[in-house]
Amino acid sequence: ARQSAPQGFPQKGTAVSISGADHNPTVDATDCRTVTVQQPFVIRMWEDRTRGEQWVPTYDTKGLALLSDEFLRIASNNAVENGQRIFEFSAVKPGQYQLVFEKRMGWKFTSEERRVFRIDAQPIAGK
Repeated sequence: ARQSAPQGFPQKGTAVSISGADHNPTVDATDCRTVTVQQPFVIRMWEDRTRGEQWVPTYDTKGLALLSDEFLRIASNNAVENGQRIFEFSAVKPGQYQLVFEKRMGWKFTSEERRVFRIDAQPIAGK
């Protein structure tokens, strides 16, 4: 089953970070990340909430779990609200999964931008 992520803020753990060198890295279907089952990993996306932007992840809930979804405000101006959206996931079981992020605007039916990550979840060593 695929599901859009809830806006919860569960506990944090140590994590592997996935992000780009600039504010909006180009990511496509060939972007594959290898992670270990039950080890948290982080994906950071730049978001301008002043414009109404919001990243919405879609993923297989049988293989991936969203541990937290937070927004770190970067701008120092009260009229501007932009910063990093920080998603923390964990692989539930070994396998290959697709993690799709769509940048949505509240008043549009289609996404502004789409990023796809392939997650290759490896079993815990020794299991």
